[in-house]
Amino acid sequence: MAALLLGAVLLVTQPQLVPSRPAVSGMEPSQQELLRKAGTLRDDMQDSGATNGSAQQLPQTIIIGVRKGGTRALLEMLSLHPDVAAAENEVHFFDWEEHYSHGLGWYLSQMPFSFPHQLTVEKTPAYFTSPKVPERVHSMNPSIRLLLILRDPSERVLSDYTQVFYNHMQKRKPYPSIEEFLLRDGRLNVDYKALNRSLYHVHMQNWLRFFPLRHIHIVDGDRLIRNPFPEIQKVERFLKLSPQINASNFYFNKTKGFYCLRDSGRDRCLHESKGRAHPQVEPKLLNKLHEYFHEPNKKFFELVGRTFDWH
Repeated sequence: MAALLLGAVLLVTQPQLVPSRPAVSGMEPSQQELLRKAGTLRDDMQDSGATNGSAQQLPQTIIIGVRKGGTRALLEMLSLHPDVAAAENEVHFFDWEEHYSHGLGWYLSQMPFSFPHQLTVEKTPAYFTSPKVPERVHSMNPSIRLLLILRDPSERVLSDYTQVFYNHMQKRKPYPSIEEFLLRDGRLNVDYKALNRSLYHVHMQNWLRFFPLRHIHIVDGDRLIRNPFPEIQKVERFLKLSPQINASNFYFNKTKGFYCLRDSGRDRCLHESKGRAHPQVEPKLLNKLHEYFHEPNKKFFELVGRTFDWH
């Protein structure tokens, strides 16, 4: 009898377990279980590594692309906001099979420690053009807010080439000229991967199969370079952040030729690899690029219901 009474007391006094985060509606049970495990891992890491009330959280916002569109600049500018905690490196969770196979617990472990009121953000530019990614992100969180930063497709192609070119030069490896990639038998080489990455309407259609347009904010990368503050204000509103970033947080660096950041009296600029000069391209070849993207751009404008100042 005494044992029974003791068991009853323990049952009544046992605290109820409260989930670390609510299950996302519309998720399969297996997906909810992944999130539960991720939350458990987060709590364990909080207990062992952070005593100030911070914890690692799955991102509520992802910068999905586009490559060479200005994702690093966008992330650095967004990090000026005190309510934003940004992952330092590109995680490549949803597009690299090896990483994705590790599960959400691994993904969570790549996130920065943040406070409950902060928004966790990660950026991986390859997400936008990877076919499997939209469905995988939706499975994790169908309500997530997505940021997509785009530039003039022709300029993006040249930036894409420039990055790979300099990577080879640093390793003292030869690399063909851009004409050798863009031209084949006197015609534009439509199989060049950099061209395919700039066919924004193709990739956007894939994302819109899983997310409504209101969940995706498109940042004008060309305007962000010329005048960053108005574009960041739009991002703050989209993310429902209080307006904390000011025009005084930006100043034009004449030496570098682009805007740098001023945060609490400390100046910082993007890495020297940003803002590199593009290769000189013959006007005829540039015209071929502009003509090639004319129709795809129109399709993209119709898809998103807005236009951009592209060739």
